[in-house]
Amino acid sequence: MIWPFVKSLTILFACFLEPNVVRVTGGVTKEHDSRTSDSSQTMSPSDFLDKLMGKTSGYDARIRPNFKGPPVNVTCNIFINSFGSVTETTMDYRVNIFLRQKWNDPRLAYSEYPDDSLDLDPSMLDSIWKPDLFFANEKGANFHDVTTDNKLLRIFKDGNVLYSIRLTLILSCPMDLKNFPMDVQTCTMQLESFGYTMNDLIFEWLDEGPVQVSEGLTLPQFIMRDEKDLGYCTKHYNTGKFTCIEVKFHLERQMGYYLIQMYIPSLLIVILSWVSFWINMDAAPARVALGITTVLTMTTQSSGSRASLPKVSYVKAIDIWMAVCLLFVFAALLEYAGVNFVSRQQREFLRLRRRQRRQEKDEDTREGRFNYAGHGVGPCVQAKDGAAVKPAAAPNPAPPTPPAKDTDILKRKFVDRAKRIDTISRAVFPLAFLIFNIVYWITYKIIRHEDVHKD
Repeated sequence: MIWPFVKSLTILFACFLEPNVVRVTGGVTKEHDSRTSDSSQTMSPSDFLDKLMGKTSGYDARIRPNFKGPPVNVTCNIFINSFGSVTETTMDYRVNIFLRQKWNDPRLAYSEYPDDSLDLDPSMLDSIWKPDLFFANEKGANFHDVTTDNKLLRIFKDGNVLYSIRLTLILSCPMDLKNFPMDVQTCTMQLESFGYTMNDLIFEWLDEGPVQVSEGLTLPQFIMRDEKDLGYCTKHYNTGKFTCIEVKFHLERQMGYYLIQMYIPSLLIVILSWVSFWINMDAAPARVALGITTVLTMTTQSSGSRASLPKVSYVKAIDIWMAVCLLFVFAALLEYAGVNFVSRQQREFLRLRRRQRRQEKDEDTREGRFNYAGHGVGPCVQAKDGAAVKPAAAPNPAPPTPPAKDTDILKRKFVDRAKRIDTISRAVFPLAFLIFNIVYWITYKIIRHEDVHKD
């Protein structure tokens, strides 16, 4: 009878000292569940991270998620901060982007912490597994660390990981310059896995907004079209098949700069060369100086147009324009050479006629002397008083000259012929250049431009 009383007294005393201890069926006591929840809520972030991915967690960053299982799907998207420095000589372009990658790592799922996501310090990136993404057509790149590393790491409750990094890239962009400067270039960006084959890692584009462009983004010489082709560029090497995704940027060149710096100046130089058709053909220094000056200026202009372009083996649109302009300027100089040659033909003709008449007179003189000696007439004749008398020498007649009237008519005939060449050139040269312009601009601005858009 005494033992049950003592037992009841002990339980009442224990409940008075520790209110969190409750009585259980059969007389067994235990701690209330609230103590467990209080201990979890008071867990420090450092302890939580150590438990999640620290040395005591058993997490190994060297092993990919789902090891020996299905491949890891990494969803990518990019945000373009700046796009520019498209260089034709090196055939590349410079771009500044935010590269974002998202994948699921079941080992990083948590339920002890109340927040749906955790934004961690970039130094924690070394503690988790990351995809080995690289840019296949990259020629140069650098990270940004001002004022701190431009990296973002975010872990979600379900184990999803978001990794964002800011990069400046110089990417290769093979260009077709046959229509330069009325060309449309397609520059690609390829994201590829370096070490993991498609059995372990697969890259995919984000469904919504895979490629975003900063508002107000402008390029100096190009307009970036809104449509951007997304696709896959899976690579097959001797070491295996590697995942690869790509985006194609379509850049349409604006030719305002080239109109001001090349097309209009060369057009004015060609028109300037036609001024010689209205200058008197006797003003040889003026016409020759004008022709040589325009030819040299056109040559310099043509060399300047090729200075900023690579040494390609095919003919570009700007090359055809410069070559034809140089041909027109050179033809204008040759036209004056032809005019000068025709105008001088009347002098040559008169000189040739005088030479022929002089030769005929010499032949007649030689024939007269031969006939005089043949009749037996001696060098002297006996006069009545016995003195010898020498025959008087016949005067040497001057070569006859054509009448002044015939000379004027002949001269006028050749001068009119030379002037006619100038008159014809005043109409033929502008008309031929106009026809060339019509064909040139229709070919490159309409026909070939539409073909490029279709492609």
